[in-house]
Amino acid sequence: MSRAFLPLQVVGYIGTKKSDAERGPLLRIRPDDAQSRSIGDGELVWVYGPRRHELSPVVYDESLPRGGVVVRDLAGIAVTEIVRLVKMDIDNRPVLTTNFA
Repeated sequence: MSRAFLPLQVVGYIGTKKSDAERGPLLRIRPDDAQSRSIGDGELVWVYGPRRHELSPVVYDESLPRGGVVVRDLAGIAVTEIVRLVKMDIDNRPVLTTNFA
């Protein structure tokens, strides 16, 4: 199996207000895109955008297009930008390479 993945593009952004019941960082991704990256539903991932990176839980969403993600309350990320995901590993520091998107 190849470790080179198609890039993930932000196809939607959800900004919340203080009065919203559900708020905070969140990343929605197709199950097949997540599973090819060994990311399970509910796991924490580092989301690397062009300006900064943040930690976010993952939620599977079948309605998204392949290679598309929707983010909620992640600063420094805008629609149409490319993001990279790095699975949260509490035992070791994540290593970013061109092979792991």
